Amino acid sequence: MKIVVLDGYTENPGDLSWGQLEELGELTVYDRTPLGDEEEIIRRIGDAEIVYTNKTPITKKVIDGCPALKFISVLATGYNVVDCAHAREKGIPVTNVPSYGTASVSQFSIALLLEICHHIGHHDASVHAGNWAGCADWCYWDYPLIELEGKTMGIIGFGRIGQAEGRIAKAMGMEVLAYDLYPCDSGRAIGTYVDLDTLYARADVISLHCNLTPENTGMINTDTIAKMKDGAILINNARGQLINEEDVAAALNSGKLGAAGLDVVYTEPIRADNPLLSAKNCIITPHISWAPRESRQRIMDCAAANARAYLEGRPINVVN
Repeated sequence: MKIVVLDGYTENPGDLSWGQLEELGELTVYDRTPLGDEEEIIRRIGDAEIVYTNKTPITKKVIDGCPALKFISVLATGYNVVDCAHAREKGIPVTNVPSYGTASVSQFSIALLLEICHHIGHHDASVHAGNWAGCADWCYWDYPLIELEGKTMGIIGFGRIGQAEGRIAKAMGMEVLAYDLYPCDSGRAIGTYVDLDTLYARADVISLHCNLTPENTGMINTDTIAKMKDGAILINNARGQLINEEDVAAALNSGKLGAAGLDVVYTEPIRADNPLLSAKNCIITPHISWAPRESRQRIMDCAAANARAYLEGRPINVVN
């Protein structure tokens, strides 16, 4: 049994073990594979029966070029990098890791919000630069500081991660509004379900935790921002394509949006000409909400369980 991991570095830069996969067969791990080079992807898969990918595309050409391929597993929840329909036609199950980052992603969204509220990184750098030691007063702040108690958090996408963020927001004294296509009792115990226009109008903070679909691509744009409170805060560590980046940058620069905390952008890695890089009051981190060691270990455990289940003839977490 040959197993290939096409792009394993972000999942395991050296602090985890591939041992669970090594127990299943002859394992080859590539740190990175050129994303646009289908011939190289085919060469690297070779005669492997099992392949793991994170962001390396498994296209129709790749599938057809690897006749030994029997099982594809994505080291993530999203699986749009795989031509799932063609894999299904070829009898190849495609699996993902459906739930691993609930705690880490919800925690990170709150971290982005708290950084906006207090600019801790900036003030730490300011102190280390000597500005406190040379200050005429016993304290100072370079930005307005924001208290969250009594403010309203609007969460778009109120599944596991959205509800986890809602619990944290509620614990900080915030009112929680939620929008989701499938309201449920666990959500009602945390917040109040409303329609999108109501959420836009009432929320002081708007946080995105919805799946990306053709219908919601670019949902945060000039029209929807106009429905928001002046100075609203936007948090997005779901999918970069949920926002129109030019529209959000313009709203930040005009002050319509008070601030944004973003862990994702439309094209990753971020392009040097992305308008958000020069926008006012915009914090951008490099798609790391998912990346605590504990979260990545859950990915590893589930990925190995997916392969074991396939080998036992009872595939789990199949998405096609």
